[in-house]
Parts: sequence; C-alpha cells; structure tokens
Amino acid sequence: MSEETEANVEPGAQEYKLDEMSELRFEVEADAKITLELKSGTAEVFGTELVKNKKFNFGSGDKVAVFTWYGCTLELVGKPEVAYVAKETPMVFYANLHAALEQMRVKAEKDDGKGPVVMICGPSDVGKTTLCRILLNYAVRLNRRPVFADLDVELSSISIPGTVAALPVERVADVEEGFSSTAPLVFHYGHKTPGHNIVLYNTLVSRLAEIILARASEGNRRAGISGCIINTGGWVKGDGYQAIKHAALAFEVDVILVIDQERLFNELDRDMPKFVKVVFVPKSGGVVERSQQTRAETQDNHIRQYFYGKKTHLYPHSFDVKFSDIKVYKIGAPTLPDSCMPLGMKAEDNRTKLVPVQNGQNLLHHVLSVSFAETVEEDVITTNVAGFICVTNVDLERQAITVLAPQPRPLPKTVLLMGDIQFMDTH
Repeated sequence: MSEETEANVEPGAQEYKLDEMSELRFEVEADAKITLELKSGTAEVFGTELVKNKKFNFGSGDKVAVFTWYGCTLELVGKPEVAYVAKETPMVFYANLHAALEQMRVKAEKDDGKGPVVMICGPSDVGKTTLCRILLNYAVRLNRRPVFADLDVELSSISIPGTVAALPVERVADVEEGFSSTAPLVFHYGHKTPGHNIVLYNTLVSRLAEIILARASEGNRRAGISGCIINTGGWVKGDGYQAIKHAALAFEVDVILVIDQERLFNELDRDMPKFVKVVFVPKSGGVVERSQQTRAETQDNHIRQYFYGKKTHLYPHSFDVKFSDIKVYKIGAPTLPDSCMPLGMKAEDNRTKLVPVQNGQNLLHHVLSVSFAETVEEDVITTNVAGFICVTNVDLERQAITVLAPQPRPLPKTVLLMGDIQFMDTH
C-alpha cells in the first residue's frame, strides 16, 4: 500500500509541506483552474524544474504530479478535484532508467555509435506519455537532443489525433504547455485507432522510422547520440501487438519499457531479438483511467489547441476556398477479396490507395491535412503534412468551402487529405 496523506483542500490557498522523495498529486476539476507555486526547496513536474515563487496555472482535467528529491513547500490556489501527498513514487525507478540510458549515450559517444532507441508500451492510461516526458526532460537537462516520436493516433501529444509524428526535443518541456512543437514531422493517418487501417498505420510508422534513423546517421551527431524516445498507443493485443512488434523492428529499438502489464512484457521478451532489452516498469499510483467521454474531450481539446493555443492565445484565420482550387482525397478503399482484385494486385494495396473525395456537404466539420505533395503523382501517402484546416461551412451555390486555418490565405498546397477526424468550432 502506498503511504498517502489525504489533504483537506479548502477553496483559496492550501499549503503542502513535502518530505524528501515524495510527490504532490492533484487533478483539476472540469472548467476549474488551479495555480501552483513553489514557496521553498526544489521540485519538478514530469522532469521540468519549478522556478521558485513563480505561479503556474493548470486548467480543466489536468493531472499533475509535483515531485521533490530533497523536500519543499508548495501552495495550491483553487479547488482541485483531488489532492494528496504520496510517499511512494516510481520517480527513483525512472531516474535509474534515465541513468542507464545516459550510460548508453556516453558509450555511443565514445564508440562513434548510435544512442539508445527506447520504446514505451503498455495498455491505455498507465502513464506512457508521462514517462516519455520525464525521460526526454532528463536527457535535455544533460544537454542532449533526443527525438520524440509519438505513434499514438488516438491522443498524440505532438500533433492532433489521427497522426503519427516526431519532434526534435531541444528544450525542457514547459510546465503548463509541454514540449515546443514548432517544427514537428507529421504524417496523416486520419483515424483514431490503428485497427481502422492497420496496413496504412504500419506504412506510416515505417516511413517515420526511416526518416529518424537517416537523420541520426547523416551527420547530425548530437541527435544520433541522444537517441529517440517512442510513445505507443494502448492497443496491445492481436493486431495491436503485431503493430508494436512492427514499430520495434522499424525503429531498430534497443530498449522496450513495458508499463504495468506482465503479459505484454513476457510476450515481447519472448518475441524480440536477444539484443533488445525488455524492461518491466511499475506504473505510478497517481495514474487514473479515463472514460470514453474524457478521451473524446481530450481529443477535441488537442484540435482546439492546434487552432487557438493552450496558454498562448492564437488567432486562426477564416477564409473561403473554391472547390476548383483543391483536390481532396481519402486513403484506403474498402477491402475486396483477392479474387476481385486486378491481376497481380493484393487486397492490402487497396488499403493504401488514394481515393478522390467529391467536394460537398460531406466535408463539413472535417479536419483536413494539407499535404506537402505538389501533385497526386507524388507519393502523397508517405509525404508529411504542412498543417491542418477545419471546414466550417460549405456553400454549394458558390462552389466554395469556408475554412479555419492557422495562417492567412492562400493554402500553401492544394492536395488535402480527409479521414474521420472532426471538430466543431464554437468560437
């Protein structure tokens, strides 16, 4: 049993004194705000150090763990849904993981090799994204420049849902906003589960891995030594397990961290090549399972933040685009039996086929990816995207759509990709 002291939280200010190696965990109620301030000592949030006497603001649904190595005093203003101090925390285990990865980086530096490629796996809501953030922050604090790859298409922490993406991490994550995503590499998948089109999903994972591995070996020595941390989705059975194995081989991983599922740990330990180290990791006691509704709200928030920002207020542009100026496509046609396919073509080729979409009311409220591909003759599927637009109105008379976009007209490219990601703009 973890030793926890439940705090009596009053509206207004509440002070917490933490002993060494303990953690204050709190969760913000829906539509509420909490202000956190470090009054004395030292503390960190997911590997980012807190500045003393600076106010940090958290909003609806945020779940925060403030850890201290040497003890501290914290102040919370507002009424959290829950707030308590936990003495038992996996942070020491996580720090040891970081130390082991750092030894691998030092060895790579000495031997002119590549740094550790680490993949974090486990079912939904066990703290995979949090562990990624901690390990990335600790690496950056030692002047490393690791790459963060997020293969979770349901709740990507780099881009919007329905994408696989990667990001070079050069600065410690902002306590409130997370990592700066100014130049991410993003690929359009278009659905919230890998199982919707597993062939396309695996194709994109392979492409992302190919680019990251090429970058590490082509002269960017610092990135090569710093390695890569990969986050995965929560689907760990059947095709989901095969997708994890596929990603591990594509990224040439050295270490797989499995959080809180012994069955997955044992299967990977059995199926991975011997040189891949598979490690079982305990989950934090502060991790809570999210309902389907909460997950849907989080997905919606990720899209809203893309257009409007989280802390920094962004002002997206709204303008009309003529039907004749754009070409909209979906990736993947319905699967046909092999007997119905043209000679020499397999059914899986159909899953990565570009299908033209007729412009009309069917585009309304859809989030479209703006592909960097100049023409359809290029390989649109494995070309990364420039950004996203949301269709807020369709005018059939004028043959035009109104879009919400992060930058003013015109659209940088004309090839647009559509999936089943939708967003209702209520601003």
